[in-house]
Amino acid sequence: MCSLSLFHYSEYLVTAINNPRSLSLDSFLLNHSFEYNLAALSSWVEFTLEKLLLPEMKQITWLSTVGLLMVIFGDCLRKAAMLTAGSNFNHIVQNEKSDTHTLVTSGVYGWFRHPSYVGWFYWSIGTQVLLCNPICVVGYTLASWRFFRERIEEEEITLIHFFGEEYLEYKRKVPSGLPFIKGVKVEL
Repeated sequence: MCSLSLFHYSEYLVTAINNPRSLSLDSFLLNHSFEYNLAALSSWVEFTLEKLLLPEMKQITWLSTVGLLMVIFGDCLRKAAMLTAGSNFNHIVQNEKSDTHTLVTSGVYGWFRHPSYVGWFYWSIGTQVLLCNPICVVGYTLASWRFFRERIEEEEITLIHFFGEEYLEYKRKVPSGLPFIKGVKVEL
């Protein structure tokens, strides 16, 4: 619960610092989607059932420690991406380029093209490793991967439209950061 609370509160706080014009209750990401809420509920149900039926399964300290490290790494990477992008970061993929919109390629964006997605990906899986939830580890991995594959393709089409060759050059040099996700394919 601490990890979940910190994640959502810090989403709001970093948005308030970086992009106060886009700040709303939605910045907490509590109402992200039906699927997100279903995943959280599934996680709690799995944990409770396994704790009641197989309590020894929930006492694997080294595995919970790995999960905690994934949660910390993922959340720190996501917040670093938000802070690095500054007012360019928005929870909603933008369809129109504003006058202040710039292509951010420094800091954590020099490591990954989509560091906030990489952070969320490992944070979400880490929450399930932390809880020793084997079913949800698989489910979260597959669902998050699929979501980010589609989201990155959608976002990269927009970024190519906004920044053209500058983004394509960046795309050639810097990986997406997520396993087996290359981003939108561009025909030359």
